Amino acid sequence: MTRRLEGKAALVIGAASGIGKATIIRFLEEGANLVLADWQAEAGATTAAELGIPFIATDVSKLADVEAAVALAVARFGRLDIMVQNAGIYPWQLIEQTSVEDWDRVLGTNLRGSFIAARAALPVMKKQGSGRILYTSSITGPHVTSPGHGHYSASKAGINGLIRAAALEFAGYGITVNGVEPGNILTEAIQQHRSPEFIKGMEDAIPLARLGSPRDVANAFLFLASDDAAYITGTTIVVDGGQLLPEGADFRIMPDRR
Repeated sequence: MTRRLEGKAALVIGAASGIGKATIIRFLEEGANLVLADWQAEAGATTAAELGIPFIATDVSKLADVEAAVALAVARFGRLDIMVQNAGIYPWQLIEQTSVEDWDRVLGTNLRGSFIAARAALPVMKKQGSGRILYTSSITGPHVTSPGHGHYSASKAGINGLIRAAALEFAGYGITVNGVEPGNILTEAIQQHRSPEFIKGMEDAIPLARLGSPRDVANAFLFLASDDAAYITGTTIVVDGGQLLPEGADFRIMPDRR
């Protein structure tokens, strides 16, 4: 390991499992000091205990909760250098089946929560004159979509707009704002709720012929959080195994392995 985040203070929201947990592990490997925040109190506390870091129960859609998480990081480490907003929900619902309340719940967590995260971190980072604000976006919404993901797609496209606006507004304070757009990632939730046949179908649509791992996404977050990305702001990194590249289904060219 290169200790690229040595001594940096980081808060990761939505980190009890999956991409968020992988990001915390990756940051710890590179020397960061971490606070884990998640709305799942039991799962979050278990993960935090496993990794030996502080945990705070946090509903990202509530400003007071996120402000408390930021305050905990500052109390523990004296500053906040990196904030990752990974919390998000993605219920499968066709638009005609989606109630206004369902819509508000998804947008409230994914998009409102992303605004709140930036709003809560800004005063601390502004005072420091530096900081990294990072978001989990998606290829779904900004580039592609599928039936049943109308609210999710809208929220992730909105996050990309927020990234650009916040990057412009915060640049004068030495704060960069970026995101990662994962494709199909083999998280615990996918393994639990999708059949092997469904997963195989997703793999067949990816040029690299596999789903991504949470660590694949965490590595992109690590780069954006590090000094290597000091001159990058207002953009996103696509981590999708080439899924966006093909024009049609007949794309796979296998090398001669004889």
